[in-house]
Amino acid sequence: MATTAVRPAVSLPMRPNVISICLKETKYEFLKSLRLPMYSVSTLVFPVMFYVLFGLIMGRQMIGGIGTSTYLIPAYGTFGVMGASLFGTAAGLASERGFGWLQMKKATPMPPFAYFLAKVVMSMIFSTADVLLLLILGSVFGGVHLSAMVSVKLLLTLVAGSLPFCAMGLAIGYFAGPTSAPAFINVFHLPMSFCSGLWVPIMFLPKFIQKIAIFLPSYHLSQLALRLVGAGNGTPARTHWEALIGFAMICLGIAWAGHQRDQKANG
Repeated sequence: MATTAVRPAVSLPMRPNVISICLKETKYEFLKSLRLPMYSVSTLVFPVMFYVLFGLIMGRQMIGGIGTSTYLIPAYGTFGVMGASLFGTAAGLASERGFGWLQMKKATPMPPFAYFLAKVVMSMIFSTADVLLLLILGSVFGGVHLSAMVSVKLLLTLVAGSLPFCAMGLAIGYFAGPTSAPAFINVFHLPMSFCSGLWVPIMFLPKFIQKIAIFLPSYHLSQLALRLVGAGNGTPARTHWEALIGFAMICLGIAWAGHQRDQKANG
């Protein structure tokens, strides 16, 4: 009598849900950032503090044909977006590289891009909070009257403009050490902010600094934001976007070179 062999059931490995993994990674990256006062508090407090001091308390004159309280929303909005993006990506990446956490994550089923996507999304969330706080303060206490459409465009422009700085943060994070990263970031963040006219309006800066400003991404983002509130230098928006995209591509290339260097070093 013939017998039929029964094959044992083979359990196939389940494919990970990429979207779910990305959402969870973003959630925990955001929670981690909230629990780090050096990031969460400073990212939100400094732009707001400067705006309250110079835009609400001392701001009574006109700049570029508009009120100071209106002019400084795009300026300090750009400053806040830069800080949230650079510190959110560079400091975290440098720390996690230096202490081996990034190497351990590579052994998990998480797709590599989910790690970087979480940092970018988290930075954009804090950038959004920065801009919203400035808009609320300006409209409630500063007499700023921007239409809903202009406010939305300003918010979207600044948040979208955070992406080149996230790319810059990745480039810095791959070449800075875990302890030196904050100082390394400030070497770029603070001079770029000043030379781009974020602290002192660009028309009041010396001519040689104004010539330097056109090579800085922070200048181009601030000009995109300023033109929405009736200021800006009249340069077409396309020129500013092209400069930001080009800067982002350069930074991503540097970050990729750093990533390849780490891959070779870790075998």
